[in-house]
Amino acid sequence: MTPSFVPEKFERIMGCTPVDLLSWLPGALPAAELTIDAGHANCTALLPDGVLKMQWKLLPDARIALLTIPRLSVSFEYTGLADERRYAVQKRFDLGTQRGGG
Repeated sequence: MTPSFVPEKFERIMGCTPVDLLSWLPGALPAAELTIDAGHANCTALLPDGVLKMQWKLLPDARIALLTIPRLSVSFEYTGLADERRYAVQKRFDLGTQRGGG
């Protein structure tokens, strides 16, 4: 869920692998020109009105009984986007990286 206020810098834990995240980025940030450096675990998204820089690092898997969930710590840094625009971009990102559920 996207908070009503998206700060310029924040971190979030996501339940995915780096491969998952990279496969979701084009759909999650459709208006952006993406520069991805998977080897250094970062991405720069050039938007029409600003920039989003993301970096990630692997965390230990979460385990619940026999269920294992991969985890990443992802840092987001917005530059040049107004509050409303950060919210809109982050909301689209969150929808584009959301896994299905029931």
